[in-house]
Amino acid sequence: MANTSELGESSASLHNYASASAASAVKLTSLGLITGVSLLGNASLSLLLIRDNSLHKAPYYFLLDLCVSDVLRCTVCFPFVMASIVGGSVWPYSAVSCKIVAFVSVLLCFHVAFLLFCVSVSRYMAIAHHRFYSKRMNLCTSVAVICMVWTLSVAIAFPPVFDVGTYKFIHEEEQCIFEHRYVKANDTLGFMLMLVVIVGTTHVVYIKMLCFVYDHRKMKPAQLVPAISQNWTFHGPGATGQAAANWIAGFGRGPTPPTLVGIRQVSHPGNRRLLVLDEFKMEKRIGKMFYMITLTFLIMWAPYISTCFLRIFGHGAPVPQLYLTAAVWMSFAQAGANPIISFLFNRELRLRLRACFLCRLGTQTPVEPYCVI
Repeated sequence: MANTSELGESSASLHNYASASAASAVKLTSLGLITGVSLLGNASLSLLLIRDNSLHKAPYYFLLDLCVSDVLRCTVCFPFVMASIVGGSVWPYSAVSCKIVAFVSVLLCFHVAFLLFCVSVSRYMAIAHHRFYSKRMNLCTSVAVICMVWTLSVAIAFPPVFDVGTYKFIHEEEQCIFEHRYVKANDTLGFMLMLVVIVGTTHVVYIKMLCFVYDHRKMKPAQLVPAISQNWTFHGPGATGQAAANWIAGFGRGPTPPTLVGIRQVSHPGNRRLLVLDEFKMEKRIGKMFYMITLTFLIMWAPYISTCFLRIFGHGAPVPQLYLTAAVWMSFAQAGANPIISFLFNRELRLRLRACFLCRLGTQTPVEPYCVI
């Protein structure tokens, strides 16, 4: 009987060891795949945004900053997660290093949340107040917004460094992060609520932008009906509007009408027209791309945020290990999703990437004067 029980215990221990080894292999493989896809995608997108001068504008400055934050997360945080998995779900380094890694992880999470909120505000300004946006949203303004976002993120993530026990290694998550305890003994509830409020406010801004576009969907463009004249030019009082319409339609001769002075036009002589409608479509589609990035951030982080609130408010309610592991790995996968979404929902980026690739191969492709995304 003793030998039978010992054999049963040894077989059970071997089965548990094999299961743990298989789970660790799956975790390492998936996290390595996430890291590789994220580094490759974000590096390619970053090089494209830096090298192509036509992409040097406000929305793509923010997209470049998102790529930098994802690369930092992959290079600083993910290797330590892999090391803890290899070491048997324990932290093999000092407590100070755990606090530093946790600080960087929380910093990058809040940085993405704050930046997506600022992007949503800029997208609304580009749609609803395009004239003000085109004048004010330049390189200096974008850099100032990015610096403000980094400052706010540091202000949110830095105080728990001095609070003993707030940043620590969580065995169930295999990472250094906030220690989410019961609400009466918890000091991270405010941080989680702040994250939820930021993400929720970002979606409110996008909803407001959608309502603005919906309210103006029935606005018709100006009817370009040329008047009868010998030389198709009207410059007198009361005729400037018709002169502008004739000039846009390609019937104008002589000097540029006063109403069109200072307005950009396509350089091609056979296609002279205002770019207001094209710019509106471009801004709207860039907004769609950033909204998909924001929605993906919400979807990827929602399961983990739910587990955090469950541990905060559910006293003694255990979280299933399988669900917790899936939620943590979904938050990791968010680091590699932004380049995929950017190339998928932005035709201009795809065209620029293809042109850059063909240029590397020694071939050239014609580039349109103005690319509509």
